[in-house]
Amino acid sequence: MEKEMVDIEASTDHQKEALAIFKNANRPVTLKFEDVVYKVKARKGGFLKNSKSEEKIILKGVSGIVYPGEMLAMLGPSGSGKTTLLTALGGRLSGRLTGTIAYNGEPFSNIMKRNTGCKNSIIGGPFLRGVSGGERKRVSIGQEMLLINPSLLFLDEPTSGLDSTTAQRIVSTLWELANGGRTVVMTIHQPSSRLFYMFHKVLLLSEGNPVYFGKGANTMDYFASIGYAPLVAMNPSDFLLDLANGMCI
Repeated sequence: MEKEMVDIEASTDHQKEALAIFKNANRPVTLKFEDVVYKVKARKGGFLKNSKSEEKIILKGVSGIVYPGEMLAMLGPSGSGKTTLLTALGGRLSGRLTGTIAYNGEPFSNIMKRNTGCKNSIIGGPFLRGVSGGERKRVSIGQEMLLINPSLLFLDEPTSGLDSTTAQRIVSTLWELANGGRTVVMTIHQPSSRLFYMFHKVLLLSEGNPVYFGKGANTMDYFASIGYAPLVAMNPSDFLLDLANGMCI
């Protein structure tokens, strides 16, 4: 009898914890970025004294807006600049960054962070040992929500290396968090069709250039309207990556 009471109490604690994760955001945050450009100096000729430094543009005028309750997926081939943009939006990128990145109309600052309660975390690294990759990422997200209940979440490829079922669970969790009034921004490489249509908005990058920004549900119709449509039914993300890689369908 005593053991049953302990189990009931433990179960109740888990239920309370689960409900706490999905509680509404304290202070919803609108993220707006306009004409974001990022440049780095690349040295030509190695480390020789007479080597010349050249300027390389990583992000080339990227703009968009994400409201509370929305989940933005940033897609693109490797080297397209999506992780660089994610880092810039999170206020973690140093160097020659120009353009405007605003949170509720204010630039990123520690004062703004305290006043709005805006917290951000790039989730996806191996934080925990002894659990599967999918479970580790779910625990990481859960810990973040329980500790600080952020209004703004940044995630770098949260479904990388996961099977389709686990990836679905991760994105469903994030969708529920967005539904609680949060702003969710993530990079993702090649989501399934089922996952793709869960994203409220999609940003497609190619070599730092914005190719598309808009509603996820309208993506295929948009490209069809300008003469780009697959000849056979295919995963939207596969189609978009083909376009970003310069492959005409």
